Amino acid sequence: MKAVHAFGVGIVLLLIGCSATMPKNLGVTDGRLALCAHAPHCVSTQSGDAAHKIEPLSYTTTQAEAREKLVTILGSMKRTKIVSTRDDYIHAECTSALFRYVDDVEYYLDDEKKIIHFRSSSRLGYYDWGVNRRRMERIRNAFLAD
Repeated sequence: MKAVHAFGVGIVLLLIGCSATMPKNLGVTDGRLALCAHAPHCVSTQSGDAAHKIEPLSYTTTQAEAREKLVTILGSMKRTKIVSTRDDYIHAECTSALFRYVDDVEYYLDDEKKIIHFRSSSRLGYYDWGVNRRRMERIRNAFLAD
């Protein structure tokens, strides 16, 4: 009976993961990405609290070169789809392998300060067991590897 229950819970979680819609607050407004909600499944370089805070990237190249480097890194990642790019912005979706949960990953390239702000947040749930933070640190390491 427990196996049937676990299977049912798994199906429900899969359907919920697949049905998540893109948040309406994505993008850059007045030089800022959306704030992280109180849930721990979000990290942002523009967060004011330690639980969500992560350090931004800096670059010395042109904005276009920095953006292209990020696009290349994101394009090489499994289950990652680039949704949109502009001169100063990238939005990608990262989908989990098992339950198909979607995380929104955003980058804002502030060319005046030569800083890349970013935010990564799960669309659903409360905990992400550090998945968003670890992903962003892996991307940071790849970006700084040269």
